Amino acid sequence: MIIEKAQVKDLAEILLLQKQAYMSEAEIYRNHHILPLEETLDEIEKEFSTYLFLKAIINGVIIGSVRAYKEGDTCYIGRLVVHPKFQRQGIGTKLIYEVEKIFKECSRFEIFIGHKSQRNINLYKKLGYMEYKTVEINKELKYIYMQKLNYNVIEKSFN
Repeated sequence: MIIEKAQVKDLAEILLLQKQAYMSEAEIYRNHHILPLEETLDEIEKEFSTYLFLKAIINGVIIGSVRAYKEGDTCYIGRLVVHPKFQRQGIGTKLIYEVEKIFKECSRFEIFIGHKSQRNINLYKKLGYMEYKTVEINKELKYIYMQKLNYNVIEKSFN
């Protein structure tokens, strides 16, 4: 498997992968109108100018992706997706680690997850992320915000 920066030409394939990967989330919430399923190619192309997009490739096919951007000293991570046939094989973990490596100068990393997405919450906890706030979106959905502090950067700022 290769992890590298995605290019504009990859976005249609990443969007298709995102829609496949988020079907399980739609089932959990019994709602097929969630943002990742309704995102358009135009919208993802607009994000490409401000986000870093990574892709995981096996045999020339994109089987995973994540996007992230830096604001201040925080790296915001979003839309971690892995093709359903390749889930639970460490690909999501490798994508997150690659984001953390690229944004190693950030003092914190942040991600949010729907409250019923226990498998994803457990993954992020395993990677060192901790819940720090919950925001109610509506009666059926709460976002759980998780963060991971980069103590290497924090310690340097005190020296």
